Amino acid sequence: MSRMLGNRFRIYPNTFQISAALQILGSCRYVYNLYLNAWSTCIKYTGKSLSYLECCRSMSDLMKVLPWLRNIEVSALQSSLRSLERAFRFAPNHPPAYHKRGHNDSYTCKNTNFCIRKLDKNHILLPQLGKVRVRGLRDVKGKILSAAVTYESTGKWFCSFLYQADDAVRFFKTGKTVGIDLGIHDFLILSDGTKIPNPRILSTLEKKLRKAQRSLSRKRSANISHFITVNASQVPVFKRPFRECRNYQKQKRRVARIYEKIRNCRRDFEHKLSIELIKSHDVLCMEDLNVKSMLGKDRNLSKQISDVSWSEFNGMLEYKAKWYGRRILRVSRYYPSSQICHVCGRQNPALKDLTIREWECPVCHTIHDRDINAAMCIKKEALRRNTMLLS
Repeated sequence: MSRMLGNRFRIYPNTFQISAALQILGSCRYVYNLYLNAWSTCIKYTGKSLSYLECCRSMSDLMKVLPWLRNIEVSALQSSLRSLERAFRFAPNHPPAYHKRGHNDSYTCKNTNFCIRKLDKNHILLPQLGKVRVRGLRDVKGKILSAAVTYESTGKWFCSFLYQADDAVRFFKTGKTVGIDLGIHDFLILSDGTKIPNPRILSTLEKKLRKAQRSLSRKRSANISHFITVNASQVPVFKRPFRECRNYQKQKRRVARIYEKIRNCRRDFEHKLSIELIKSHDVLCMEDLNVKSMLGKDRNLSKQISDVSWSEFNGMLEYKAKWYGRRILRVSRYYPSSQICHVCGRQNPALKDLTIREWECPVCHTIHDRDINAAMCIKKEALRRNTMLLS
């Protein structure tokens, strides 16, 4: 059974390669915005949308009008049209935003005629860039389908290989089933009583981040010349473009590096924890949480919920369970796992108050830890529902 895998690593292009990569990024951004405008106009006046094939046909005519587009890798321009079509298909009533320089700067090239390959452990071959030095490149055991080159706001360049691996890795069966309750004080609570503390990565670097952002705000304010009134609102007029303000750009990069460190620490923690859970359990029982609605309901908890990043952790468990032959059973988000006694099944509505961390069941008089009891109830309910579906 084959599976699609990705391998992301840092690349170190030279001056010529950086200039060529920036030219590809700018061309892809130009093509994306041009056809986004045409697509939106077509929907507005005709009620019909364009297609990827129509855009590709017109792009060949566009290259005759704009000769500088001929020097750009064609598959990179086509990939920007693919992403535009995907954006309109998934959200037809909400057109995507225009691409701006410095926001998600990346392009994707297809591996045609083996133009993308690994030369040695320190070098790869990329179309239009040639031989590029890399670090952290793993062995690619499969056919490389495409490569995505990304320019981060920190000034670093990365490349991602998408390849098809034929071998399917499977872990040994453990015969263990566990219920998982996600929390804020403790990141993870298992039905066997194990609690994984929340690393609180954002809180650790928040003071440093606040100081850097304050400095960036002062540099932005220093560039304001005066204000003008537009539609009854005050709009600042700047002395010169921000790309010419070197101190502003240096401080902006410092802020981006702090955010990068937060993101890397969080992903490292979640990757290690998710693979450990997948290795040691055959079946994982979890709640089907709607994190987006939870962020909008409680402003006091929204920052802490964003810091623990439940959605990203759930996504890691999903694809790793599929890779390694494990199962994830979901419980409805409306199931009151924190209010039910896992021993007798009695529901206690008084536990809607989140400040109650320990409680005694009024029927069987069992003293419960709120989170451990919730994990046990999730496991019990998930197995019950799965038995009903199989019978």
